[in-house]
Amino acid sequence: MEKKVAIIGVGQSTFVRQYPGSIRELAFDGFKDCLLDAGITAKDIGASVVCSAPEYDKQRSPAGVFAEYLGLNPQPTFYVESLCSSSTTGIRLAYSLVKSGLHDVVAVLGFQKMSEISSSESQERMGRGADIQWESPFGTMMPAYYAMYARAHMEKYGTTPDDLALIRVKAATYGQINDRAVYRKPVTFEMFKDPENIMGRPVATPLRVGDCCANADGSSCIIVASAEKAKSFCKKPVWIMGLGSATTSVNLAGRDLFSGLSAAQDAARQAYEMAGVTPKDIDVAEVHDCFTIAEMMAYENLGFAEPGEGKELIRGKETYKDGSIPVNVDGGLLSKGHPIGATGGSQVRTIVLQLRDEAGDIQVKDPEIGLVHNIGGVGLYGNVTILGR
Repeated sequence: MEKKVAIIGVGQSTFVRQYPGSIRELAFDGFKDCLLDAGITAKDIGASVVCSAPEYDKQRSPAGVFAEYLGLNPQPTFYVESLCSSSTTGIRLAYSLVKSGLHDVVAVLGFQKMSEISSSESQERMGRGADIQWESPFGTMMPAYYAMYARAHMEKYGTTPDDLALIRVKAATYGQINDRAVYRKPVTFEMFKDPENIMGRPVATPLRVGDCCANADGSSCIIVASAEKAKSFCKKPVWIMGLGSATTSVNLAGRDLFSGLSAAQDAARQAYEMAGVTPKDIDVAEVHDCFTIAEMMAYENLGFAEPGEGKELIRGKETYKDGSIPVNVDGGLLSKGHPIGATGGSQVRTIVLQLRDEAGDIQVKDPEIGLVHNIGGVGLYGNVTILGR
């Protein structure tokens, strides 16, 4: 692999249900954490990319506000959004800026303060991530969309609600030991069977409360640098080996696959080809588990299992830390929470720490190559990022 662009710093705020400060203070939490990790100052950064989904707070053009507050002026700043995959889209932009030679060091800052609006308002905003003419006016919501995918997967492959519950149990196993996660309580399989327990209550059949991630406030920051700068600033640079991105029809009526996400499949194929690796070479992965069915489909869309066989991975605990392909050993979105614009950066942070052998209690043994799968909307956007030591 030709080493051209590296990640030299990662940071993340603690994800919380309700952050007490402003969005600029929230952004600072992740930014400060990242600068300390990289061992650099704001003056070393040549450009910044701010990533979020709009309409969750009142501030328009937050990139300019953050550049001023974080001491990044007069360097250029950019704002990008691709719904829940915004911060990995930002990393793709940062990679391009560095690879082109326009900038040597670029900070990618993802954030979301979802608590500024009510839950019903938040659901309405999420619904508008679909087509506002042909779908969202009819009341479609994220759980209902993914419930359709879950039903299709179950009908085609015999996947069961119990298989999905096993994914949530795994998420909670690691979420309990992630001090940056919203949900740090144990979840057992039996909770899904207990009629008095909230985990098994239906949301959109066959998905239950325990199958769904929840909103959160949080920020993340990733610093991307050229090879020359990476080697001068950083003792353990992590190299960007492959990037894949794809989109698909925003309307579900325009899709022909409902047991997987075609954008994820296309993005994975691109990333593997660019990196010169195969799914068998991946030692640890972070996938976009906004719902348990999303993680199940990711196993198959990324080539970790054949279509319909993802359930065998979770049944055999192959996606646990000591399994053949550890997935979401930081608890995933199901435990960490999902502050939309910050999520992809948080996933990248986890993989970078894994590849630097700095992941603590969730450290996978001697990983060389890691993968991040980040989805925007209901499979509308797909980003896959492959990182290596």
